[in-house]
Order: sequence, then C-alpha cells, then structure tokens
Amino acid sequence: MPIIPDEKDWTWVLSKPCPECGFDPATVTPATVPGTVLNMLPRWRAVLRREDVGVRPNDHTWSALEYACHVRDVFSLFDQRLNLMLTEDDARFDNWDQDQAAIDGEYGESDPRTVAEELVAEGEQIAESFARVVESEWERSGTRSNGSSFTVLTFSRYFLHDVVHHLHDVDG
Repeated sequence: MPIIPDEKDWTWVLSKPCPECGFDPATVTPATVPGTVLNMLPRWRAVLRREDVGVRPNDHTWSALEYACHVRDVFSLFDQRLNLMLTEDDARFDNWDQDQAAIDGEYGESDPRTVAEELVAEGEQIAESFARVVESEWERSGTRSNGSSFTVLTFSRYFLHDVVHHLHDVDG
C-alpha cells in the first residue's frame, strides 16, 4: 500500500534545528559530512537485521526496510547532485519523486541483506565525494526543479538532515 506523499518543504531545516531529530544545521559543513555518514552505516546495518524490518508501524509510515532503501537512494542521488554542483556552473537537478521511486523500486519487497550492502556502498561513496570537497567549492550552486537553490554548504546540511532524520525515524 503506497504511503501518502510527504509534500513538506524541508528546506527550513537549513536555518534552525529540527525539533524531531535534533539535527542542528549550524554544526555541519561538507568537511564534517563524511565522518557522520560513515558513523551511521553500522547503525543502519543493525536496523536491517531486525526481525520486523519489513513491517510498517502503521498505514502511513514506511517500514525500516523502506526507509533504508530510501536512504540508499538518497546517498546515490545526492552523490550525483554533489558531483554535478562541483562540475557545472549553476547546476540544475531533475525532479526526483521519492514516493514513485519507492513503488518502482519495490522497497517493501527488497532483501534486507542486499539493501544493507548497497546502503553501505552508497554511503561510503558519498562520504568519499564529500571528503574531496575543498572549502573554495562550498559556494558552488545548484537548483532543484522546484526552484530551491543550494550552495555546496547548504546542500551538505540538507542532505545530512535527511539521512540523520530517517535514522531517527527508525530508532536507529
């Protein structure tokens, strides 16, 4: 059963801490992202070993497995977008419908062991990409299809909130 799409504009998290997960954007730079991502990976692996990993807590919330698939795909998508920002002036990002991606990717039917391997590989990849960013690149820009503009600095904060928040969502 599909989840009702989340249509909130989460860019507000760039200016103040998230009251749900405690994420504080002021503490994040592209240089701090790699360590944070790498430190989360064992926690995601533990989540994916739970016996109830594929069980939704209710009709309107993804299972931990579905969240893990989403985070795996966020790692991949944001890595592509980061590299686009670093190689193209005023990069433009195609729309990504995360809810359709969940349906098309059959998140709920995925094998947790495979997802764990893929999530770790994608997490290591984006950590490596952020580790290569130098301070002179922090102001490079990119724009989402909805018009939201980011610098590499604000992009790192937006990205990290997403994955921190989802780990909080699954009590990881």
